[in-house]
Amino acid sequence: MTNKSETHSTPGDTNEFATTHWSVVLSAGSPESTRYQEALERLCQTYWFPIYAYLRRKGYGANSAEDHTQGFFTHMIEMQDLCQADPNRGRFRSFLLSMLKHFMADQWDRSQAQKRGGGKKVLSLDFADAETRYKLEPSHQLSPDKLFEKSWALAVLDQTMAQLKAESSGTRRQTLFENLKAHLAGQSNTVPYRELATKLEMTEGAIKVAVHRLRQRYRELLREHIAQTVSGPEQIEDEIRALFVALAS
Repeated sequence: MTNKSETHSTPGDTNEFATTHWSVVLSAGSPESTRYQEALERLCQTYWFPIYAYLRRKGYGANSAEDHTQGFFTHMIEMQDLCQADPNRGRFRSFLLSMLKHFMADQWDRSQAQKRGGGKKVLSLDFADAETRYKLEPSHQLSPDKLFEKSWALAVLDQTMAQLKAESSGTRRQTLFENLKAHLAGQSNTVPYRELATKLEMTEGAIKVAVHRLRQRYRELLREHIAQTVSGPEQIEDEIRALFVALAS
């Protein structure tokens, strides 16, 4: 598959993806890529719950939705469907949802979903808390498509926060992150800066600077995450706006 975006790499960095546009989709659609499996895992970890939630909202039971989700990803990998992904045709998640609808409309796929999902799990998808997460979603108003969008937005934010947490290694930085993360998420029950300063033995000004830096890094990571499934920088802002629209629904 031809790379449609310029590749940027960090010297000595062999574990992380370069944050080029469409990079993860390109790798996941290229079985010959050295990062093929890693790319698939990353995409599936982002999209498995939105797909599960979509199927539940369409009326499938929990077990059936789990089987179909696993079956869909297995089918997608076996058929190398990601090779068809084209950034010029729109958003990647729209492409993925279209593939899911086609998959579910096919009678043979429906009859084989449980067999593929249960007997040949190409990817490890953790459904342990899937139903718990689904029950936290609104029980009305949102259509399956809208719920898919909202679940995608939440998954992106969760993964961005998880990456920020991973970067806060070391006892001191980790303690600071755990105490300040509520301010990043905009939670209403955040501890006042003055109390945090006393607790962490810092000045109130230092707390404000730390929160500002964490917010700045959070925004950078969010943009990097978004960039992996868009074709150019001009689409990043559109995707971020779409993300917050989905969250507000």
